[in-house]
Amino acid sequence: MAIAARQTSRRNVMRAGVVALVAALGRTPLALAADDAEGEVIPFLEPQPFDPKTASLHWDELKLTDWLTPTAQVYHVKHYGDVKIDAATWKLEIGGLVEKPFMLTLEDIKKRPKTEVIATLECGGNGASPSFRGAIANVKWAGTPLAPILKEAGIDPDAIEIAFWGTDKGKEKIRGGEYEENFARTLSIPMAMREDILLCYEMNGQPLTVGHGFPVRLVVPGWFGVAWVKWLDRIEVRDRALRMRFIAKDYVTLRSEEVNGRTIWKETMVGPMNVKSVVARVTKPKEGGVRVTGAAWGQAPIKAVELSIDGGPWQAVKIEERKEPFTWRFWSYDWKDAKEGEHTLVSRAIDAKGQVQPTMDDPSIKNKKTFWEANGQWVRRVKV
Repeated sequence: MAIAARQTSRRNVMRAGVVALVAALGRTPLALAADDAEGEVIPFLEPQPFDPKTASLHWDELKLTDWLTPTAQVYHVKHYGDVKIDAATWKLEIGGLVEKPFMLTLEDIKKRPKTEVIATLECGGNGASPSFRGAIANVKWAGTPLAPILKEAGIDPDAIEIAFWGTDKGKEKIRGGEYEENFARTLSIPMAMREDILLCYEMNGQPLTVGHGFPVRLVVPGWFGVAWVKWLDRIEVRDRALRMRFIAKDYVTLRSEEVNGRTIWKETMVGPMNVKSVVARVTKPKEGGVRVTGAAWGQAPIKAVELSIDGGPWQAVKIEERKEPFTWRFWSYDWKDAKEGEHTLVSRAIDAKGQVQPTMDDPSIKNKKTFWEANGQWVRRVKV
């Protein structure tokens, strides 16, 4: 989820399915968009609610042909309210446990080496309900790498993490009192030193919009959008773990595990993306048969995608080859012996680390009591 200010509670947003996007999926051999050459589109029997007033990805209606999601269609979620910043006076503070604290203007950042990263941005709660499955986008981000700036500042040997503070703020009730807090998230030092972590000022070749964090936001490929702090104000090197609302209270997954015959409950911060895939579209090509197409993504590169039809064995699908490690991948399957009638289709993705997208009754999903990190297999129904 993009870091933005909340006007309603996150749970209400989830139930309503208001936050999302309309994504356009690629001009590739595995493009999801149907055209005259692909023939008739077979609608799913469980159409998802679609609010035409929002930028919402509706998997059933993918008709565009861009692999990258147009900026106007990229979802964003609000936490404390949009922040309008004067770029001419804005400065980013680099401080905390560093040898040389300093400030950077937008022009200072733009003068530094520019890097482009194509990465999938996904809400931490995407997939939590049938009406909330479109909070995801594939975007070309541009900015300057964070690591050289941290090296220039000089990290103290006792430091353990980097905190990223947004300009957006709101009132929080804590132990009977009310306090104004800024949005904040943290990364470990090894994570923050990755070369693809960016101080980003462009998306899809244009300046960031207000809703996406103008003038500068953090980009953390492979992590859920909550870590991509918007409207950056301060970067702080710390020797003690920061525990703010959106680190320790919200965006925390509660899940039980069986350990030596005992049930252990754990709360973990939402961070790296889960391996996930969807059956996105079903068509009847003019040459005959049925074609099933979809997308897969996650923290690690996608190694394979498999498809099960009517509860049958898992079958390998044709998966798109891409060099970018943190982007969604398209896949397709030619279902040549499809019989008339109703059918169920479900996909599962497998990443380079061997992690397999779980079923909905897998303990990792069934024993999860919060809606974040919802990556269970999504069964879809069609009538051929």
